[in-house]
Formats: sequence, structure tokens, C-alpha cells
Amino acid sequence: MKLSFSRSDALQSRAERYLPGGVDSPVRAFRAVGGHPPFVESATGAYLIDADGNRFVDMFGSWGPMLLGHAYPPVVEAIQAAAAKSASFGASTAAEADLAELVTQCFPSIEKLRFVSSGTEACMSAIRLARGFTGRPFFIKFEGCYHGHSDALLVKAGSGVATFGIPGSAGVPEETVKHTIALPYNDLAVVEAAFEARPAEIACVILEPVVGNAGTIAPGPGYLAGLRAITKKYGALLIFDEVMTGFRLAPGGAQELYGFTSGENAPDLTTLGKIVGGGLPVGVFGGRKEIMDHLAPLGPVYQAGTLSGNPLAMAAGIATLKALLAERDTIYPKLEQTTAAIADGVGKLAAELGVGMTINRVGSMFTWFFTPEPVTDFASAAKSNTEEFAAFHRGMLERGVWLPPSQFEAAFVSAAHGEHEVNLVLKAAHEALHQMVR
Repeated sequence: MKLSFSRSDALQSRAERYLPGGVDSPVRAFRAVGGHPPFVESATGAYLIDADGNRFVDMFGSWGPMLLGHAYPPVVEAIQAAAAKSASFGASTAAEADLAELVTQCFPSIEKLRFVSSGTEACMSAIRLARGFTGRPFFIKFEGCYHGHSDALLVKAGSGVATFGIPGSAGVPEETVKHTIALPYNDLAVVEAAFEARPAEIACVILEPVVGNAGTIAPGPGYLAGLRAITKKYGALLIFDEVMTGFRLAPGGAQELYGFTSGENAPDLTTLGKIVGGGLPVGVFGGRKEIMDHLAPLGPVYQAGTLSGNPLAMAAGIATLKALLAERDTIYPKLEQTTAAIADGVGKLAAELGVGMTINRVGSMFTWFFTPEPVTDFASAAKSNTEEFAAFHRGMLERGVWLPPSQFEAAFVSAAHGEHEVNLVLKAAHEALHQMVR
């Protein structure tokens, strides 16, 4: 049965009168894939329901935070209870330290932290802190890694920047990014060369330990350890941006998965977001005590936010992390099994039909790259056939499966996805891929 999008189409037209492109974030737009962007009215578990009553298997999970599924009852109840006491105070609450304690239990490398309102704010603040702590101006990021939309970080970024083929962003003066060094991911030699050229000028290296904003790209063998060794050698800080991977790949994120939890191997600073807020806007940056104590009011590095530590977000985060820790032995194995069945199942169908596809997956995040070649960095990801991905996206949406509307964004599975959802996705993929090759 063909889906109707008449109400969503009308809502899109209305939104375009007031919002640029009709959206409040470019990654929500369907310009890269075509078709009809549904307007969501509600969500529960593994499903999104749009204004036309269409029900979709959700394969992007609000871009990552919905690890437990939509409208997870303990989180909903926690938000309702907090809201009854007021949505904001502008003063400290016990809940901030309660959630901070849970975060540090999951991430031993984080001795102290600060809550902010977004991942962008967390990464921007972490780099400012690294510069203030080291007294150095330059920092290294990697092509295809997206660390938010602050000026200095919009250099060869992934996410919507890659989706729309924008090299950076208008409105960012050259002077703003002159201290940003953008290098290829998974290449240690270029990092070593950059430090050799500026041995006492680079404050930090920031990276997604598993890239999610150029599609899913895993670190190569020895890559993370190599970055740790190089930064130690030159006295620079290593920042893991785990806004996407934190709590998703394991309770301790990529650090736990790859063995960088504490001691000499651990990153100096970590940024978090998405899941830590249980679906509400929250970011975190934290790390070694002596670094974090450089923040005002203790130190000279200034950072502030009226809504930082918002009581509704703290309540949602506490409920989420408590559930993850209490049920980690069942949640994470199920996520692994379900995601593998979906990602590999579609890959097998594509292979049978002769559709060139590479599947990159780490835990419950993955990408179907429409290229037969291995994808190990942004340059190889960019060789994907985006027209084929767009056709696949439209075919899946028409059959009730909503993928991220970009070849360069990771897909996500939640604990609410199960065997039934696996079968729905595989059935939709079978039909969509057959339609593509006719």
C-alpha cells in the first residue's frame, strides 16, 4: 500500500514560510535523498508516527540518544516529576552531582566534568580548556569528524556539511580557522608530521574514536594508541569526542570498547552528549582533575551557561544511565545481535543482487555505504554512490523504514528493536533493492 504524505507535505510548506528550508537543523532535510520528509507527531519504542498516521521503524533514533527506545517509561516519569517542580532554576541542584557521579562510574577517565546544553558546546569548551591549560593555539581535527558547528571546528567536517557538499561554512573568517589543522582519519604519519612541524604549538587532538558523522568508520588497528603516544610525546592533550559513541558502544563508550578507560592510555578530556540526556539537550566535557580545575571559578578559562545542568535534563539522564547500568548484561548483547542482523542482512541482500555495498558497523551504529570499496576515512566514504543511497532511502521510507537522510550519517538501533523489526527492515530492503536494479 502506497503511503500518503499529504499532511506532512502541507506542514513542510508551512514550515518553509518561517524556517530556512523548513527545518531547524539541516540534517533533517531530505534534499540529499528526495521524497517526502514526514512530520513526526509521536514516537514509542522503535517506531515514529507521522502527521499522516504512517508508522515507521526508526533507524536513526533522534541521531543517537534513543538507546532505550522512544518514550521509555522511567525516563518519561522522571521528566514529568522534575517538570512539576519547575523547568529551570538557574541555581545548583543535587541532581547535577547525582548524574555526574553516574557518568564518572561509566567513564573512569573523567575525574571532574561540567554539564552544558549541547555536544557543540561541549567540544567548543573542551578545546578552549585544552588551549588554556597548555598555553598553545593550534589543534588537530580529522576530515569527516563533526564536533559541532562552532567556527573553528567547521573545517572539513562531516554530518550535514558533507551531505550538502559544503567545504566549511560561509560566515567563518579565515582568521578564525587559521589554528585548525584538519588531517585524514586513520593516518598516524600525517599526525606525526604535523607535530614535527609545530612541536610546541599544538594544544590538542580531538577526534571521534569511532567516526559517526561521515558514516560509521572504525579506527584502524593501533590508531588510537598511536594518537595517545604522539600526544604524550609532544605534551598535547587527547580529546575523545564521544557525543555519539558514549554509552552506546558500551556504558563507557569507545573508551571501554577499545581499552582506554584509565591510566596512561586514557584520553585527557572527553565530550559526551546524546544518550547522557535521555533525549533532552545535554552535553558534557570532563577529564583529569588538574585540567578541569582550570575552569572558572577555580581557574582562568571561562565557560558558562544559564541552562547548564537543567533539572529536566538531569532527571532524564539519571533515569537513562541507571537503566543502562542495571541492565547492561542484557541490553548490550541484544543491541549487538539486533544490529548485526539488520546491517549484515541487508548487506547480504545487496550482494545477491550485485549492488556494490560496504557495511561498516561498530556495536549498535552502522552505515550501508553504496560503494564496493573499503571505507576507512572520509575520502573513501566520499566515493559512495549517493544517488543509489537516495533511491534506497526513498524505497525504504515508502515501505515504512526511516533511515537517516544522508549517506554520511550513521544509523542507530535501540534496545526496543527486536526480531520483528529486523524482519520488517529486511523485507523492506529486499523490495527496495529489487526496485533499484530493475
